[in-house]
Amino acid sequence: MLLLRPADRYALASRAHLLAQLNNFAEAISSLQQLTRIGGSAPQEAAAWFNLGFVLQQTGRHDDAGPAFQRALERDPCMDRAWYGLALVLIHQAQFLDAVKALKRNTALQPLSPYGWYRLAQVRLALGQPDKALRVIAHLRQFEPRVAAQLERETGLSPEVGVAGMAGVGDATH
Repeated sequence: MLLLRPADRYALASRAHLLAQLNNFAEAISSLQQLTRIGGSAPQEAAAWFNLGFVLQQTGRHDDAGPAFQRALERDPCMDRAWYGLALVLIHQAQFLDAVKALKRNTALQPLSPYGWYRLAQVRLALGQPDKALRVIAHLRQFEPRVAAQLERETGLSPEVGVAGMAGVGDATH
């Protein structure tokens, strides 16, 4: 198909997906870069930029992944996966305040997914904010008790023990 129509978005996206599954990340990245140069509708472009960021991140190229996630978000500011990917990049770069902002957007868009909340608690701890991490754990406990328990084990924090009587425990303000 690509021989007949080298700019076919579906064929390029499919090729990139298969190459990534085969761990041929260099060729997958090349296909995704070609796909991002073609253009298209905003949702198509957002998906292409997200996929490029994802594969770059998987290969440890965080500095390149960040701009790809940002390009995805320029095209679709409601793409929760791109906010999460950007947050992971920012965490890797120790830009914790910016990571909090990205994780807040991710959790606002995907409130019942534990991944953003889990990372948000970790970032709050990295920022020296155990009280805010405890609020996140208490909130997470309401709908993902297993993930909350894992965080408690990993961090040594527990809403019952660590914040007895603290105002705002369990609220979703993070």
